[in-house]
Amino acid sequence: MVNDDILGVQYAAVLKNIYALGAGIAHGLDYGDNFQSVYIANCADEMAAFLRTFGAAHIVVGEHEANLQTGGRSANYAASVYLGDLLVTCYSLYSRNRTFGNMIGKGYSVKAAQLELNMVAEGYNAAKCIYNINKKIKAEMPIAHNIYKILWEKLTPLKVLKPLKRY
Repeated sequence: MVNDDILGVQYAAVLKNIYALGAGIAHGLDYGDNFQSVYIANCADEMAAFLRTFGAAHIVVGEHEANLQTGGRSANYAASVYLGDLLVTCYSLYSRNRTFGNMIGKGYSVKAAQLELNMVAEGYNAAKCIYNINKKIKAEMPIAHNIYKILWEKLTPLKVLKPLKRY
């Protein structure tokens, strides 16, 4: 089985970088593992809602079709492409986006974090792109919108992420 949802996969890849920045910011603010797990679960839900609003298909995690050749279940590309990529990017200590976000959470300015990282954190520009795209499709995206505010409107991470702790 091949995943032919090209736009869905591309948008999911863009979104997971934004959410990884947020995970890094939360880590930099010393938010614990419980917050991180709830945050990422809500990111997955927000991502799925955006993709559905956008018109992407095959984003259901946990559903499989029977594989008649093997007698087992077919691969679920939604789980690996959308959820798996989100999880590794948010949790990995090698994630550029998480590392960049961690610096922001610790008080670095965007410019200082960019200079210190000395690599591209794709989520930075992606936050602005998704913000502008979402003006047209109007998906409910409070998490991505708050990450945009931190990066592009220079709002303090503590002030912006604190309301997300209610999740």
